[in-house]
Amino acid sequence: MDKINYSSKLFNNAIEEFSKLPGIGKRTAARLVINLLKQDKENIIHFGNTLITLARDIKYCKICHNISDTDTCNICENNTRDFSTICIVESIKDVIAIENTQQYKGVYHVLGGILSPIDGIGPSDLNIKSLEERVNTGIVKEIILALSSTMEGDTTNFYIHKKLKKFDLKISTIARGIAFGDELEYADEITLGRSIVNRQPFSGKDI
Repeated sequence: MDKINYSSKLFNNAIEEFSKLPGIGKRTAARLVINLLKQDKENIIHFGNTLITLARDIKYCKICHNISDTDTCNICENNTRDFSTICIVESIKDVIAIENTQQYKGVYHVLGGILSPIDGIGPSDLNIKSLEERVNTGIVKEIILALSSTMEGDTTNFYIHKKLKKFDLKISTIARGIAFGDELEYADEITLGRSIVNRQPFSGKDI
């Protein structure tokens, strides 16, 4: 949709910013801005301040790289979690998806992406070194590979398995209840939960 010059430049600028979000076109952005304008001015200011505070103060956990309000996220600080089991995920949205299943009690490690030579993403671009450091402590007994069921995800699984096979670890992968090509965030909670519970050993020959 081509840029439309509305009667208000402020209104137009707001639409331009909203439309930068994934899945938000210009028409949807216009509806969102109009909806905001129908609210009390105080609510709009609070909305804006919340985003400013998010951008200014959000942190990433120094242990697992999940989002956090402090240097260590509330999952890594929770003594009821099983610190001997680490679930490796691609991004923060996958942590949210798995947590919503309420089937997993271990901790996480967010890679920050998956290997993709076409996109120029190599091992040094991911949080793999810090994963090795966590495993090297001797506390970790199981690694769960919970990456998307894509060629890139499987390639990343194989690379991580190769890097960690020198350690005395059980390495497993989520059950293939997730169809090939699917991303975790789009899986329903029941299917994803069962895939975690029914995880299978990863041999490094599964590609």
